Amino acid sequence: MSASDAAELASLAGRHLDLVQAPFTLPRSRVLVFRSDHVELAESAATEPVADAIGTAPATALRVHTSEYERRLDQCRVIDELVIRDGDGESMPVTAVLPHAIEFAGGAVTLTFAGTAALTVGLAAVGRVATNERIETTVEWTTPDGARTRVELTAEAPAVRLSIGPERRVRHEASVLHDRDAAATRSLWADWFAKCPIVRDDLQSMTAFCWWVLGANIVELPSLGEARGVVPSKIGYVGVWQWDAYFIAVGLRHGDPELAREQLEIAFRFASADGQLPDVVHEQGVLATSDDLPQADRDRLRRAGSQIADPNAPVPLTKPPLAAWALAKVLEVEDAPEWAREQLTTIRRSQDWWFVGSDLDADGMPEYGHPYSSGLDDSPIFDGPLPTTAPDLGAYLVLQDLELARLAERYGTDAAGDSAAHRARAERTLALLLELWSGASGRFAARAAGAVVASDAIVGLMPLLTGRLPADVVEALVGALGDPERYGLPWTVPTVSASDPDFSPERMWRGPVWVNTNVLIVEGLRASGHPELARALAERTVALVVHAGGPHEYFNPLTGRKARTATTAFGWSAALFIDLAVGLTHLPD
Repeated sequence: MSASDAAELASLAGRHLDLVQAPFTLPRSRVLVFRSDHVELAESAATEPVADAIGTAPATALRVHTSEYERRLDQCRVIDELVIRDGDGESMPVTAVLPHAIEFAGGAVTLTFAGTAALTVGLAAVGRVATNERIETTVEWTTPDGARTRVELTAEAPAVRLSIGPERRVRHEASVLHDRDAAATRSLWADWFAKCPIVRDDLQSMTAFCWWVLGANIVELPSLGEARGVVPSKIGYVGVWQWDAYFIAVGLRHGDPELAREQLEIAFRFASADGQLPDVVHEQGVLATSDDLPQADRDRLRRAGSQIADPNAPVPLTKPPLAAWALAKVLEVEDAPEWAREQLTTIRRSQDWWFVGSDLDADGMPEYGHPYSSGLDDSPIFDGPLPTTAPDLGAYLVLQDLELARLAERYGTDAAGDSAAHRARAERTLALLLELWSGASGRFAARAAGAVVASDAIVGLMPLLTGRLPADVVEALVGALGDPERYGLPWTVPTVSASDPDFSPERMWRGPVWVNTNVLIVEGLRASGHPELARALAERTVALVVHAGGPHEYFNPLTGRKARTATTAFGWSAALFIDLAVGLTHLPD
């Protein structure tokens, strides 16, 4: 890709950088820059477009935070208000936000990064004056302790560097390297956008923004050495969640397959001795059992623990088994046989763990021992006692064994195991999964400690992924997707049926649309013989993200807007938008 093409893609992404739902940041950096009024604007933007919430008033002050694991933004304040003032003492407005710089007053002053832990604010080269003339521009900032600092820019020192150290302390110094820092930041982003996938014209702008999201969400985690983790969001989700790593890798593969592989390596790196993969890899270690949580959380988890397993034993915390699915996707764009064999050993052991370590009632069908392990923590299927036998878990296990069988045939049985054994186990699991089907209700139902759960939730649609369901079952599920009383809402697919008493268009996993579950249903429709319906849902999903103004965490299925409490610039939504956009671009007419 040419430098001009990369610059154009960066410009397209910049149209979405509003400093409210998309902060100014840098790959590998923990520094985030927002409008100083970003909290209020983010709340109002939950039910209306960001442009409407901001109106025509440009930002005149910025706020700086760090991004930290298990800490809210208001706990990570660095600078509460940063203002650039002209000779009359008036605040200069922000007139443009680009991936590499924030421009004030038409570009006379810019803010950019100086490495990953410092910002530099200074006069643009075109705005410089002779050394014997006075420059009437000042940079002023206030820290959370109330201290106010004011620095006047001069011809000798036309910029100030703000270095952010331990405990979010700010150290400042005069700088003459602003132009160099700006050029380095521009070059870093240019290299990133040179990898951005090229898609259909109507999807290119959002694809560029989603590619920015993936780059912006790259962090370094001390426990991983030099590894680059692409986190779900620098706003509240600073870690590598196993499930997120799979979905993010699926999108990254289209432009940076090496980074995609790196996400899988991180997810697989800390498998336990018995094969269980951890829920999260974070900067302080891993989250794999309730013992990895603070005491209060451990007590709460054990109170909500299994009725079958020992309530005093640690509760395993993991995520659904989609590892082989993600691996196969990544290998589609760039084969890496030796690397694949290394990962397959871990995936096979993880698959075995589900049948040995998470079949809590020993009936052959693994269960979720805790909602955390499902990825759908707040789903109403977990309102009853644990463990939960869920149709989505059964579907994922069938899919994973079938993928392992295919991969064993491709790369050898030493790593992936015997393909015939995987296929046989998939058939046994499928038979148990079909026992969750009710012809009378026309749906798959979860069971809570053996009792049928009444909730009509999206988990009941995931068996489409197996591609092995009886024709009448497939047709019933397809009918549910189109039924306006259930899943056929204006913006589909809601995570709980609209006719279910637990349906809420705003509450996490109880009604809002998630891009990842939509993508899994797209995959399921394809596998179950409905490619046109799969294409229609893919088109509707990318239209939702465009309509809502960005790859949010989840969306209101009635309005198609960001749900109030959803995080913005969300990693798997961005990655899977890219994956859908690439797929739709290359489909035959």
